[in-house]
Amino acid sequence: MSIGPYLCGPQSPLLLIAGPCVLQSFDLAMQIAQPLVDLNKRADVNVVFKASFDKANRTSVSSERGPGIDAGLKILEQVADATGLPTTTDIHLPEQAAPVGEVCQLLQIPAFLARQTDLLVAAAATGRPVNVKKGQFMAPEDMKYVVQKLVASDASGVLLCERGTFFGYGRLVNDMQALPIMRALGAPVIFDATHSVQRPGGLGGTTGGNRAMVEPLARAATAIGVDGLFFETHPDPAQSPSDGPNMIPLDQFPSLIIRLLRLRETVEDLNQ
Repeated sequence: MSIGPYLCGPQSPLLLIAGPCVLQSFDLAMQIAQPLVDLNKRADVNVVFKASFDKANRTSVSSERGPGIDAGLKILEQVADATGLPTTTDIHLPEQAAPVGEVCQLLQIPAFLARQTDLLVAAAATGRPVNVKKGQFMAPEDMKYVVQKLVASDASGVLLCERGTFFGYGRLVNDMQALPIMRALGAPVIFDATHSVQRPGGLGGTTGGNRAMVEPLARAATAIGVDGLFFETHPDPAQSPSDGPNMIPLDQFPSLIIRLLRLRETVEDLNQ
């Protein structure tokens, strides 16, 4: 499957979708993008810069949401021009699909909206591939209906993303069986390591998390076999308006990815 200049799927380089949770400024976006540009020079990884222009599903009505679609797309366009990296961002409404598709090479559907038919159809109509996060409330087998909707709408490509499942109160868990189950649906599978450690509402009016578990989960997913990994990173996660407790500090991010790429190489050698 093609995403801009990249191929994603078996025997292809690892697709790395990474960036800040939410856009704050062009300068900060570029600070985060530079290590991603350096990683993208490797032959075994293809990097897509990710950031949201609107966090529409925040816990509290008073939480910061981002710069909005017009300012956000301008920043994403500037980042793409400056770095050469493809970009992706979330859409929450069908009318957002077309303008986002004009700027981003990949559209992302948030987990809470994975079943929204009108949103999926609008995303497919852009001619861009679509990365759909599995709903926290969905079984992996049920993602076949998401794939069917997108294929019926002539989507240029479909990615499925695992980001954890609700368990009890304020906790997500990962059933690693979901990865091969969704891969068997015929779509490349992405593992979202940072959202998988969320604790929704864990800080009262905001989402908590446990970033210490990001690398162990990413290692497990890599060992099982995925086509891509998703991370959020920030130079100072405590200052991020969203998802700070889950995010990998930027200065630790390149070494984390290199360790995971070494593991993926070993797994691929064992499978030959």
